[in-house]
Amino acid sequence: MSGPLDERVVSDRIFTVPNVLSMIRLLGVPVFLYLLLVLEADWWAFALLVLSGVTDWLDGKLARLLDQSSRLGALLDPLVDRLYTLATLIGFVIRGIIPWWVAVVLIGRDAILALTLSVYKKRGLPPPEVIYLGKAATFALMSAFPWILAAQIDWVGAGAAGAFGYAFLVWGTAVYVWTGGLYVWKAVAVARAIPAS
Repeated sequence: MSGPLDERVVSDRIFTVPNVLSMIRLLGVPVFLYLLLVLEADWWAFALLVLSGVTDWLDGKLARLLDQSSRLGALLDPLVDRLYTLATLIGFVIRGIIPWWVAVVLIGRDAILALTLSVYKKRGLPPPEVIYLGKAATFALMSAFPWILAAQIDWVGAGAAGAFGYAFLVWGTAVYVWTGGLYVWKAVAVARAIPAS
C-alpha cells in the first residue's frame, strides 16, 4: 500500500530541484529574446543558450538521481524546450541568421503534433511518451543554436562555429521531422484502434 501512495505523492510534487531549474529556464526565454533582438548582445545571448542547454540536461539527471521525477516536470521540461526552440527560431529569422523556411518546418512540426493531442484526449488517454530520438533531435537543435549564434560574432572561431552549428541544424531538423512523423503515426494507430469516448 505504501509503495503506490509514495509514488503518487512524489509524482505530484511541484517544488523539486528539477522543476525549479525548469522554471528558471522558462524565465530565461524573454531575457534571451531581449538580448538577441533589442540589445543584439550576441555573446550574452550565446551564454544564456548554453546555460539553458546545460540546465536542461541537469534537470533530467537530477530528477533521476534525487528521485524527483514529477508530472509537472514531465510537462514543463519539454514545454520549455519548445519555447526556447520557438524563441530562437523567430529571433534568428528576424535577425536574418537562418532562412524563414527552416523555422516554418520546425514550428509546423510542433503545430501538427499539438493537433494530434486531441486524439488522446478524446479517448481519455495521456499524451504519448517522449521518443528518445526526439530528445536527441531537440538536443541537436539546442546544440546548433549557440554555435550558429557564435558564428555571427567577430572572433577567430566564427567559421568553425558556423560549420558545427549548421551541421547540427541539418541533422537535428531531419530527425525532428522524422520523429514528428512517428508521433503522427502513433496518433493515427490509436485513433484506429480505440474509439473516441
